[in-house]
Amino acid sequence: MAANEGFQPVKSAGRTLEVLEALAATPERRSLGELARTLRIPKSSLHGILRTMVQRGWVETDGTGTRFGLGVRALQVGAAYLAADDAVSLLDGILDGLAGRFGETVHLGRLDGAHVVYLAKRESVHPLRLYSAIGRQLPAHATALGKVLLAEHPDDLVDRLLTWPLHRLTRRTIVEPAALHAELATIRERGYAVDREENTEGIVCLAMAMPLHHPATDAISLSIPAARVDAAGEASVADALRAAADQVRAARSLITT
Repeated sequence: MAANEGFQPVKSAGRTLEVLEALAATPERRSLGELARTLRIPKSSLHGILRTMVQRGWVETDGTGTRFGLGVRALQVGAAYLAADDAVSLLDGILDGLAGRFGETVHLGRLDGAHVVYLAKRESVHPLRLYSAIGRQLPAHATALGKVLLAEHPDDLVDRLLTWPLHRLTRRTIVEPAALHAELATIRERGYAVDREENTEGIVCLAMAMPLHHPATDAISLSIPAARVDAAGEASVADALRAAADQVRAARSLITT
């Protein structure tokens, strides 16, 4: 019998996790009414869930006690996840090296269904730079990190992973299925992905999958304001990302031999 056959999720546990996911989706604190509408949970039930989570430190309120955000327990669990993740520790030195060489924002991201999640980052040394935060979740189809990891899969699986119709973040975001399939084919042939202001106006990103697993689940990107990058600069970043992937490949071979 399949492991999930006949399984019935626990409703209260599911609602608690939905609350955490909703609060994690935005940095702004949210009211009881906003959360009730978003999650379609009756206010009376939601109020009890929130008060319990506040008592346990998973949720915090503002001074009025009417708006809710993530609490310190959520930070502790997230930090524990990162501390135990082998990919983050293995790639730390590579992130440092890329940041030191280019002085631009460097991200480590992981594919999570239709999204990519930032696991680690190194800040740009420049005042003009991309805003981002560890744990932030972005649509995979609109980021270099996400696209290079989607390209690890055949198109039929990609179509099942994504939520259609695709959300347009900027006027350059690829949202048509045929155009996305063509983009992924180019990425597979070239070996890296480029996001030309598809996620954020004025920002160009290049990303390459890191060969820790097959298919790869993690990738590294550099995010650069469009005004600071040209064809030669893109080629230099692509070469550095290839060298990083080769370094990971060599490290893996040493571990497994």
